[in-house]
Amino acid sequence: MKQLLIICGILCFIVACSSTSNINTSPTNKNEFTNKGNDTVTISSDKTEYEIIIIEPGFNYWLQSIARPAGYYSQQFLESRNQIYVTEWNLRVLQPQRFNPNLYELRINYDPNIDYGYEVNYKLYNYFIFFQRRYNQRLSGFLPRV
Repeated sequence: MKQLLIICGILCFIVACSSTSNINTSPTNKNEFTNKGNDTVTISSDKTEYEIIIIEPGFNYWLQSIARPAGYYSQQFLESRNQIYVTEWNLRVLQPQRFNPNLYELRINYDPNIDYGYEVNYKLYNYFIFFQRRYNQRLSGFLPRV
């Protein structure tokens, strides 16, 4: 099976990068990240032969309880946002002197000309939202909100 998108080895010992963005992380928002739960989310499909493995404390809980449900966004919306987020993510991976290399460890191989299917795009998009909110980052001009 093709290993595609990401293997994020962002574990508990990550030091969050301080950022000057104005993302609202009020105490009620910070409660989203207190439940660690299952650390690994794997998305794979025999139909598309692509796989994402996300290792991030609390992401599975966040995906199941806080993120918008599957079907809320169109696949076209998810693909367009993922392309923007992946481009910025990969630029940050290449600039470890400017961006925290503990946050941006691995490059994401995402080709906008390939149809990865709804599930892969949905979970990748939600990982980007989770990541931006948890580590107070901005990967685009869009406010990362649920």
